[in-house]
Amino acid sequence: MITFPNAKINIGLQVTGKRPDGYHELETVFYPIRLCDALEVIEAEDNAIFLTGMKMPEDTENICARVYSLLQADFDLPPLHIHLHKAIPMGAGLGGGSADAGFLIKLLNKRFSLGMNVEDMQACARRLGADCAFFIENEPAFAKARGDEFEKIELDLSAYQIIVVKPDIHISTAEAFSNVYINNEGRQLRSNIKLDVSEWREVIVNDFERSIIKKYPVVEEIKDELYQKGAIYASMSGSGSAVFGIFEERVALTEMEGRYLIRYC
Repeated sequence: MITFPNAKINIGLQVTGKRPDGYHELETVFYPIRLCDALEVIEAEDNAIFLTGMKMPEDTENICARVYSLLQADFDLPPLHIHLHKAIPMGAGLGGGSADAGFLIKLLNKRFSLGMNVEDMQACARRLGADCAFFIENEPAFAKARGDEFEKIELDLSAYQIIVVKPDIHISTAEAFSNVYINNEGRQLRSNIKLDVSEWREVIVNDFERSIIKKYPVVEEIKDELYQKGAIYASMSGSGSAVFGIFEERVALTEMEGRYLIRYC
């Protein structure tokens, strides 16, 4: 069986405080985009995971192996060959690893008739990472708590072009959170997301940008360039380093393609 885990962008990301468990309290909007990995699973005589496509950092944990081990403990899965072809860049704030985990849970649940419902699969995904559970339903959602509690929202950006620009920078989650700005100003993301996209620029922010831009000014340079090219809204996604722009018209960023990884979504 084969499936195609897609990336997400964060529209707004507010860090509102520290939790007793050491995590941060977040508010964000997750929106799925058409940038996908490919994930194939076949039964085999032994377990093996094959990685192709975009090279991942050597210290990257293999989340597909974690998914298999987690479900194997409960459901006695047979040996599998798992082939993951990476197209979603890592360390970009696009949720590539989380998507792979969520989609693999769904694939194994279907292939082996494990009987898990949405809530069961989300509970499993939460054990792997804060935003993994989003990819179980994979629909636009307002997220809170650790970013793993969801409220469905009506948000359709299909009339727009979304362009993702990734500089040659890998930002780990730990690095991003180490200097994050904690926002206690009570911005109303839940209501602001209902405004016209053209109004988002003034009211929807990513709290990670402040500290990330200090260390990696190229992130702000990309954001500014997207606005110069006609974006009506641009932001760093998640904890970075990718920046996305939302355009009312179809554009091609040919002048930027030699400097950055560009994906048209």
